[in-house]
Amino acid sequence: MPTATPSRGFAVRAWLRANTGPLIVVGLLALLPFAVALIDGQPLAEVLANQPGQAKFIQGLMIEVFILAIFALSYDLIFGITGLLSFGHAMFFAVGAYLSGIMIKSFGWSLAPTLGLLAVVAVVQALLFSVVLPRVQGVTFALVTLGIAEVFHIVIQSRELVGYTGADVGLQGVIPPAFLSPAAQRLRFYFVALGLAVLVYLLCRRFVDSPTGRVCIATRENENRALMLGYNTFYFKLTAMIISSLLASLAGFLHMLYQPIVSPGIASLSYTVNALLMVLVGGMGTLSGAPIGAAILRLLTFYFDKWFGQSSGFILGMVYVALVLFLPYGIVGTWKLRRFAWRSGWARLAQPLRPPSRDGERL
Repeated sequence: MPTATPSRGFAVRAWLRANTGPLIVVGLLALLPFAVALIDGQPLAEVLANQPGQAKFIQGLMIEVFILAIFALSYDLIFGITGLLSFGHAMFFAVGAYLSGIMIKSFGWSLAPTLGLLAVVAVVQALLFSVVLPRVQGVTFALVTLGIAEVFHIVIQSRELVGYTGADVGLQGVIPPAFLSPAAQRLRFYFVALGLAVLVYLLCRRFVDSPTGRVCIATRENENRALMLGYNTFYFKLTAMIISSLLASLAGFLHMLYQPIVSPGIASLSYTVNALLMVLVGGMGTLSGAPIGAAILRLLTFYFDKWFGQSSGFILGMVYVALVLFLPYGIVGTWKLRRFAWRSGWARLAQPLRPPSRDGERL
């Protein structure tokens, strides 16, 4: 018992040292609305009162980044960590948005039962995607998931469900709870989205560091060897798929609360491609790269549309090509791969600036 407290304190200090960078980023994001207000000359009291201004606009833009970060983390869990290429991942996101919106608008449900039903449906759709895992893999699995997602995309646009989904116009008129209103309580929504993004990242990190996560990584690297060692890889892939579905549905739920219209475009293949781009730009299988890729994708899309208009798509494509050419493993992946070489290079450059030791050699 006497050694429990020191060992626990050592573990906390080690965790803080290992996560200094992410903690600093979270702290800066928490202070971002107030920093923007100070730069813009807006009183902090107006920020706390959710008054219009540059700070409130930046909060809205970053809320979209946080939602996309959760979506990207859910995709990195099955693609980057487990090695399952899915072309239907947008269906998980869209089910979260549409189902929660329909239950709140059409049936008058509150948040708690809606989230409970959403969790059950997220597990069911993960089972639906995973039922083919023992029979198909690789590109074949990607095509099967694409087929299932496209069926869902067609169903939500059908005339028979226009009263619930809004068909090709989209789901409109969902009134979020007053305490999470993106208009009246934007700052609270900002911190809720930031907190959920951080919790999802920690959950994914804990999963990857667990024995189950290690088997998922082994499955990605060499599934036959994992099978030879006695692991039934199907159950590990199923676990990753269920967690990924839950997280993507959570992102869709936040998207429904924030956006005034839930567009059927979020169920299309292009939205899955967005998740794929975020993971590839940030660094596949790194987890920390997914939020970075989400921030880059959303911020570049917004500012390029603002600056270049109709030419923004072409310029954005050139940026993606440059990132693939010069950062083939993504931003975080390339950094982890080459940081030792970069550190040794900086050490050699700094060698002439170091004072000589007593024996005449540079320290």
